[in-house]
Amino acid sequence: MTQKQTSHTESDSESTTESPLETARRQLRTAASRTDVDDGVIERLKHPTRVVEVSIPLERDDGSVDVFTGYRAQHDDVRGPYKGGLRYHPEVSADECVGLAMWMTWKCAVMDIPFGGRKGGTVVDPKELSDDEKERLTRRFAEEIRDEVGPSRDIPAPDMGTDAQTMAWFMDSYSMQEGETIPGVVTGKPPVIGGSYGREEAPGRSVAIVAREAIEYYDERLDDVSIAVQGYGSVGANAARLLDEWGADVVAVSDVNGGLYDPDGLDTRDVPSHKEEPEGVLRYDSSNTVSNEELLELDVDVLIPAAIGNVITADNADRIRADIVVEGANGPTTSTADTILHERGKHVIPDILANAGGVTVSYFEWLQDINRRTWSRERVNDELESAMLDAWTDVKAEVDARDVSWRDAAYIVALNRIGEAKEARGLWP
Repeated sequence: MTQKQTSHTESDSESTTESPLETARRQLRTAASRTDVDDGVIERLKHPTRVVEVSIPLERDDGSVDVFTGYRAQHDDVRGPYKGGLRYHPEVSADECVGLAMWMTWKCAVMDIPFGGRKGGTVVDPKELSDDEKERLTRRFAEEIRDEVGPSRDIPAPDMGTDAQTMAWFMDSYSMQEGETIPGVVTGKPPVIGGSYGREEAPGRSVAIVAREAIEYYDERLDDVSIAVQGYGSVGANAARLLDEWGADVVAVSDVNGGLYDPDGLDTRDVPSHKEEPEGVLRYDSSNTVSNEELLELDVDVLIPAAIGNVITADNADRIRADIVVEGANGPTTSTADTILHERGKHVIPDILANAGGVTVSYFEWLQDINRRTWSRERVNDELESAMLDAWTDVKAEVDARDVSWRDAAYIVALNRIGEAKEARGLWP
């Protein structure tokens, strides 16, 4: 093929389907050029420590047997045990798990949490499983990766397609095989068996906190801004409702079927979240609707993509009108789109900062499990607020000092902390 110069849209044809691993490695290269972290450390961070692949036989309710593939990617544990979500989704892959594990490494370092990054999942559509089948799948998956996990080694948490009940099954299966109850092997459990109050709402709460701080940083008033939220699930709904409560005008929300738009503002408490009524946004109100694609391009002050990855690409980055983009989902912006937005003067607050509330409260849960002492919801929320403001301050200091993007600043904070830890520990043997 003859080489030629191309526009953003043409050159980024592959980026609209950019994998998390491709995005994570590109972001790492960009940030590494702005730090003094040793090249050997950067090279090491391009690769996972290990990726485990297992086969999971499942007896279906009709007596037939299907075999599913599960993955467990462990990226880096220089700062502490591996930590990250466990997802059930038909598009789970080894590369996706590695990329998401890398993001978790950066996220824990940005938040200064003593964990490293990991991600796991099973290639399955959970909507096609009965509750009994999902339980059997989870328990067998827990057994297949039992040697890889543990409260001081590798600690799963809920993710796409999994929830507190999934974690309860996983913890019970692990504990039965170990011969003692070990609540700290997972986080995101129901509080009645060692889970933390506020864990489920934490990613959305952190998105709201960071959005509030970003709005203030750019000299806007919260009660003067308009906000659109793509993805009205656990993250998006909790973020939207908090921002609404704090005085912002949330003018658009959506789920997988599409969204609602009212320039005068929505009553977010009335619109059902995905948990309250799956895919119920349009059933709540079929007037003034927008597609998910249209929602991203609305004339609003703040956009929160909180659904899935790769929704802001080279194909639509030129049409994003929001001045501030706060990433609620993991990897919603491709690398090329990120460059376009930066060149246009748009401010993207990265996922590794904005949605870090989940892993932060998972850390709180882990501490509670170790100490066998429950924190109140008020304490959890207060501790999360403090942790998010500390992380925001650290990243903001790099933005101000270096005149870099928020994403680069967050990576600089993370890489410096990881580099210092690796230098202190050295290379074994």
